[in-house]
Amino acid sequence: MTGTATERATGAPAQERRLVTALPGPRSQALLERRRAVVSAGVGTTLPVFVERAGGGVLVDVDGNSLIDFGAGIAVVNVGNAAPRVVDAVQAQVADFTHTCFMVTPYEGYVAVCERLAEVTPGSYEKRSALFNSGSEAVENAVKIARHATGRQAVVVFDHAYHGRTNLTMALTAKSMPYKHRFGPFAGEVYRVPMSYPFRDPEGMTGAEAAERALRQVEVQVGAGNVAAVLIEPVQGEGGFVVPAPGFLPAVSAWCRENGALFVADEIQTGFCRTGDWFACEDEDVVPDLVTTAKGIAGGLPLAAVTGRAEVMDAVHAGGLGGTYGGNPLACAAALASIETMRELDLAGAARAIGAAMLPRLRALQERHPVVGDVRGRGAMVALELVRPGTLEPDAETTQRVARACHAEGLVVLTAGTYGNVLRFLPPLVMPEHLLEEGLGILEGAFAAL
Repeated sequence: MTGTATERATGAPAQERRLVTALPGPRSQALLERRRAVVSAGVGTTLPVFVERAGGGVLVDVDGNSLIDFGAGIAVVNVGNAAPRVVDAVQAQVADFTHTCFMVTPYEGYVAVCERLAEVTPGSYEKRSALFNSGSEAVENAVKIARHATGRQAVVVFDHAYHGRTNLTMALTAKSMPYKHRFGPFAGEVYRVPMSYPFRDPEGMTGAEAAERALRQVEVQVGAGNVAAVLIEPVQGEGGFVVPAPGFLPAVSAWCRENGALFVADEIQTGFCRTGDWFACEDEDVVPDLVTTAKGIAGGLPLAAVTGRAEVMDAVHAGGLGGTYGGNPLACAAALASIETMRELDLAGAARAIGAAMLPRLRALQERHPVVGDVRGRGAMVALELVRPGTLEPDAETTQRVARACHAEGLVVLTAGTYGNVLRFLPPLVMPEHLLEEGLGILEGAFAAL
């Protein structure tokens, strides 16, 4: 094991940035050669350093480098990469049993996770949940449930949306490269309408006006009576951390109620305290009929869920939902421990504090560098959109240059956006303040060096 004496003694990585080699280091480079020999080239990598340990706000690679983590495994490890409660719960469960299949012989952990989901998800109505393995599975099953419960076929989604990589969820996703290119044909009865995108919408367009624009298109091109569900990320993720204008989500939700369609909130990236609320819908008191969750639910173990109104979820016939590994007992143990950690540490409050620290620094960066066209986000889900100065023309090239400069200095950042011109920041919600400040300093240095 590499690392300091303290790290070797405790097993916990020191909360510091430490570069002892250029990145990637020699051991990572050797592993990269092994990877090339056996792993499909279709599986991409943002930064080819091989991680040996992680926790708090750092990733420690096999060469002993300690990197500041502004990615959190794409918003997965909200509670940290090795949260003590999660570690203890998983270790205890793995000693008891790893699998029976809930559809064959059930176990309490699955039921307990569904009980917690009924407590923490938006809405005071009676709820039911079904557990799955991934966000794509959750979204696909939400569509199945909506179609079954309503007897309708059409699903409405939005520009810049990302909902997954299965065949149906690729149809729901907006971006072609790399997600859809040459993977068709895709599932039908999916209709795309304009999203509220304040930075790119006509100046002064309100959320209500943006909703009217989208819903008029639905009524003309699809027909309100044919819509089973309107599926939306309350804050878009891969599409560029697009935060719709106030009033947009409430208007869409109200239209669904009036027209017998289900409002489905894809909270896979936004859920579990990421945006400063337990769920992003809560910012405008929007109550979805169905909500999909994954990513932050289980501290890094694969688990996903669809939670919604009891009468909708129970409309599906017995055996119509499920899967061999869905609600695996290890993942359920991790989820229960993660939710308890979020409550105990008030990680929603921590996300708000992270946003309060980041947004002023990012706005000051925007003032100094005209390439930064927009600063946006909520809680610990914030982003910069880069454009050619004085225009709305996306600048993906500079976005990549900044990301590479951050990586070289030991700061893990991610890119996103329909046009590849968004830098997105998703620090773990347990990140120490000093690492957050240091990471922002590295980002500022990358822009200063342009």
